Amino acid sequence: MNEAPTDRTRVRRVASNAHYDAATLHAIIDDAYLCHIAFSDGKGAHCIPTACWREGEHLYIHGSNGSRMLKRLMEGECCVTITHVDGLVLARSAFNHSMNYRSAMVYGRFEVVEGDAARRAMEAFMEKLAPGRQADVRPGSDKEYAATTVMRIPLAEAACKMRTGAPNDDEEDLGWPAWAGVLPLARVAQAPVRHVDCTIEAPAYVRRWHQP
Repeated sequence: MNEAPTDRTRVRRVASNAHYDAATLHAIIDDAYLCHIAFSDGKGAHCIPTACWREGEHLYIHGSNGSRMLKRLMEGECCVTITHVDGLVLARSAFNHSMNYRSAMVYGRFEVVEGDAARRAMEAFMEKLAPGRQADVRPGSDKEYAATTVMRIPLAEAACKMRTGAPNDDEEDLGWPAWAGVLPLARVAQAPVRHVDCTIEAPAYVRRWHQP
């Protein structure tokens, strides 16, 4: 990743919250299961959520060969976004309320991943979902892989924006009699639910799913 912002990745609104380093970008992507991809075609502008994962300096997606989005992504540039909301920030003034968050935007053009590289990428996706799962499941067939398009976009042109901490009240509002602080939010893993027809003992990666 190029840590110097480009004209379209430079954060101008609250620039102090901007981050352009690869470590921050990787952490935001790796904590996500979904990204949103914005693109346009002859029918207008679209922003579609899709599963994503990262390998090295690329973000990967996959879908059916007939997908309108994947076909369009082969033709031109797009913008990929990821956002995690970590808390609601309650200030004493209505207009000083905010959110604590981690977000990333990636600009560029997707390329198709083919052959053995596509198979390895899909296996990496399975491992992202549940480390250890790939060894348990039936491998994809040649027919299934032939019907699936795997694509990746380089992380060379990207920017992150983050906010943490307490509310920033104006000094004249500090005496206003309203509660101020942060209402934290977190994604919480819950206990696995066994399928009614499943008689297999839960493997270690399933048992670990909701453990701290």
